[in-house]
Amino acid sequence: MPQRDAAPLGAPCWIELFTSDPDRSQEFYGQLFGWTAESSGEEYGGYISFSKDGQLVAGCMRNDGQSGTPDLWSVYLATDDAQATTDAAAAHGGQVVVPAMEVPQMGSMAFVTDAGQAAIGAWQPGSHKGFGVLDEPGAPGWFELHTRDYDASVQFYRDVFKWDTHVASDTPEFRYTTLGEGDAQLAGIMDAAAMLPEGVPAHWSIYFGAEDADATLAKVVELGGSVIRPAEDTPFGRLAQAADPTGAAFKIVAGP
Repeated sequence: MPQRDAAPLGAPCWIELFTSDPDRSQEFYGQLFGWTAESSGEEYGGYISFSKDGQLVAGCMRNDGQSGTPDLWSVYLATDDAQATTDAAAAHGGQVVVPAMEVPQMGSMAFVTDAGQAAIGAWQPGSHKGFGVLDEPGAPGWFELHTRDYDASVQFYRDVFKWDTHVASDTPEFRYTTLGEGDAQLAGIMDAAAMLPEGVPAHWSIYFGAEDADATLAKVVELGGSVIRPAEDTPFGRLAQAADPTGAAFKIVAGP
């Protein structure tokens, strides 16, 4: 199982579930992906950490409904200075949602929207380095921004998170840029202006690895979740999209 001690700067380093039912979410992801859950206690607001085979994979916090935000998964990118990142975000077409703040002993976090209005977190690691495993069944495998403002978004991640970007495709049908290239690719930005339904905001998607996408989807339904997009073969593997029992959406990738 590929492991890492810390994420490269600008790369996805942590994912977090915002859920209205933490108990049900723990049960769902525990049975679906084999995750174990541990609460950080009241000192950290009851924050839950998920692990896979002893390695951290994700976090979970309660959605009390006060923000009006639906249940969802979020992505954090690694930074060496959370305050500088929020300043840069505001200066390059983004907005600060949660100002840079220290999480005692763990690190510092912030939350911003990018130039295309998609929400993205920033994590400056202290003792908490982020997820320790990726690109395996039951672990995060790929991270992808779907945006209506492709050019401005690509430039935003260059300016704010210092991405080394590479154009993967630039046809009218498929415009796609990656962080890194080849086997070193770590995340992608897709021009989704023609694909995002009206009312669906620009957003980051998380792909979880699976040995069998169809079997994983069947398990999702068995556990009370739902299928958003059935599994289909693509050049990037067999892909599918699902939602957990409270509606938080995620994607599944098997192969290629």
